[in-house]
Amino acid sequence: MGGTQESRQIVAEVLQRGTDGIPPLLVTVTTPTAIALYPDHPGIQVWVGQVTPAVATTFIQDHSIGAILDASHPFATEISQRAIDLAQQHHLPYLRYERPATTMGEPWRDRCDREGLVLLHRWADLFQPQYLTPCDRTLLTVGTRQLAAFAPWHNQTTLFARVLPQPQALEAALAAGFLPQRLVALRPPVSPELETALWQQWQITQVVTKASGTAGGEAQKRDLAARLGLRLLVLARPPVQYPAQTQTLEAAGTFVLTMGHLDATKGTMVR
Repeated sequence: MGGTQESRQIVAEVLQRGTDGIPPLLVTVTTPTAIALYPDHPGIQVWVGQVTPAVATTFIQDHSIGAILDASHPFATEISQRAIDLAQQHHLPYLRYERPATTMGEPWRDRCDREGLVLLHRWADLFQPQYLTPCDRTLLTVGTRQLAAFAPWHNQTTLFARVLPQPQALEAALAAGFLPQRLVALRPPVSPELETALWQQWQITQVVTKASGTAGGEAQKRDLAARLGLRLLVLARPPVQYPAQTQTLEAAGTFVLTMGHLDATKGTMVR
């Protein structure tokens, strides 16, 4: 189960190591644009959609799924839970590739002499007057699903948002009350130079982001916030009990190759 940069790297790992042939791979993604992440290869099929409970059994049977590798985003907990449920219901081997967390680094103080790095364990913790103050200019880099929750705060603080360059993302941001001049549509990764210019252009005082790891740009945001003297509010990853997991691409590639060779008549789903 894919759609992430690491899922592309895992596919590349399998292609590189599969000198004796690779098992058929079915990569599931949720948007058509994610298809471009993966190479055009006869052994790799990219499927666009969501494996919901209503279609799960048919999906498993139609594609002869033999094992599940969950390489979805760290905050895509619904996808991961579906993958775990599928594996248990159909007695399939399951492995979670969990993106390594970013190290905390050296602490800093922001321009207002506040603690520069704040870790929030729940979304509800963010919606407090001490974090969304009248004098702050806050940049949200948390995706579009959560933007609606900020609608009541537009009259109490100044909010900006970075969203994906997709019509539905822009529509969701506008519906949540964000002004067009306070939106930017960019697809990660964003270069340090562009990130710096954006923060300075908007005179940002603090940034809200997710603990999505270095691959998700978290380390870059920490370095930049410390250098510019801004406050960084980091939302912790939601807890998920994975039956089995790894943080190395090599182990994920080994899982795919091993499962495929154990039963060559079935494919391996990479998400």
